[in-house]
Amino acid sequence: MSVSTMCFPRHVFYGKDSLLKTGEETAKLGEKALIISDRIMKDLGYLERCHQTLEDAGIGYTAYLEVATEPTDEYVSEALALLKENQADVVIALGGGSCLDTAKAVAVLASNGGDISEYMNNKKTASKHPFPLIAIPTTAGTGSEATDVTVITNTSNDVKMMIKQPAFMPEIAIVDPALSMSSPKGTTAATGVDALTHALEAYISKKAHPFSDQLALSSAKLIMENMEAAYKDGSNEEARENMALGAMQAGMAFSNASVCLVHGMSRPVGALFHVPHGISNAMLLPVVLEYSQDYCTGRLADLARFVFPDKKALSDKEAASYLVEKVLLLCKNLDIPNIKDWGVDEEQYYSQLSKMAEDALESGSPANNPIVPDKEEIVKLYHKAFTYQYPKHVISQTN
Repeated sequence: MSVSTMCFPRHVFYGKDSLLKTGEETAKLGEKALIISDRIMKDLGYLERCHQTLEDAGIGYTAYLEVATEPTDEYVSEALALLKENQADVVIALGGGSCLDTAKAVAVLASNGGDISEYMNNKKTASKHPFPLIAIPTTAGTGSEATDVTVITNTSNDVKMMIKQPAFMPEIAIVDPALSMSSPKGTTAATGVDALTHALEAYISKKAHPFSDQLALSSAKLIMENMEAAYKDGSNEEARENMALGAMQAGMAFSNASVCLVHGMSRPVGALFHVPHGISNAMLLPVVLEYSQDYCTGRLADLARFVFPDKKALSDKEAASYLVEKVLLLCKNLDIPNIKDWGVDEEQYYSQLSKMAEDALESGSPANNPIVPDKEEIVKLYHKAFTYQYPKHVISQTN
């Protein structure tokens, strides 16, 4: 008998102006907060809004604003030192996935000690309850506010460490769709395709189960129906709200099932060439979908019939192909480039293929894919992704 486990934040506050709950909820958890954010959040005024809610609740705070790229162990160490110096007892993450993942690591290390690298592949398990963490996303993408996963780059060996343990689940998630209104088009596209990848991979994963399936189906439909609208008009409140909900559901889905080959291959690209996580996922998704399609036809067909109810009469093969075509078309309409066009140096890229394939397999995510590639097959997929071109029938439909 197979037993599935579902893990979520203790409380989720969702909706416009839910940011205003920050001070009230922080006061229930501690007396002084460390806010982990970035300079952009400060410039947009979001940090000040967060500060005001804390002041109104009588909570002291200090802020770490040095998260400027994908999260690294250096950010974690610096923020942890600031937490200890200021004797903070609550962690608040405000920003994109990089801020949230950094904060997760800090919250766990604050009570469990050690170096974040020790937690990779569960070599070290967080046995003590982490410091309370309130996660406030400002992009609709990673879903990190509702997952027990953090991804931190080890700067000593250029490996993106995917760490999954219950202790990395935030205590509280505050999802205010209004905070994503400021996301530029490129960020909207990258984080949106990241969220879609979470939904798709959670559904076709070998670890999928009926509970995670419902979240994956709902999130995929929300994202497919609203992604382009949010991309074309960032002020579209309905599209932003639906994307925020879809991204959170997608995070819940993969956190309780798993991600697969796209994420396994994406992390080395990000770690070695400093490509944002959402972009590297987006550049790999078409290639991996085409590679995996014949080994999860039934699952892709079920997804297609849910997202596109008018296609219920199609055969499994026809429905699966229709879904893949629509995903490729979405990526094309969002101006997702191939890896070469993104600007990765060709010589450096090809010189790292062996390490990238090994690191992808080491992460464990490819093992959850419907078809599990070996190192040589992953190298071939990296080759294809570098100069990938959308099929002509997809290009002909481009908006």
